[in-house]
Amino acid sequence: MRGDKSKRRRSSAKTIAAQEVEQLVKKQEQIHILDVREVEEVKTGKIPNALNIPLPLLEFRMHELDKTNNYIVVCRSGGRSGMAARFLEQQGYSVTNMTGGMMEWKGKTV
Repeated sequence: MRGDKSKRRRSSAKTIAAQEVEQLVKKQEQIHILDVREVEEVKTGKIPNALNIPLPLLEFRMHELDKTNNYIVVCRSGGRSGMAARFLEQQGYSVTNMTGGMMEWKGKTV
């Protein structure tokens, strides 16, 4: 039983729908988006002002992130961003995983 509880707690990263993120971007809210897709994937389009740190490099580049910010983490479909969100949360960062990833994104890309 104890193991089950800790497993649930570890996977409890907050989530936000792509449509909600799109509304925040449209309202020009002060948000911080972290795109953990590979560079080649990002070339197909990313959310404006998103910072790209591919998931395999996150451990080595997380010093580029500010622990006082809340980051919305994005990938192609939500899997890698979920892993990144859990990892960053364990390192003391405030993060929210965008469910559905860029496959659900209907907003502007650059």
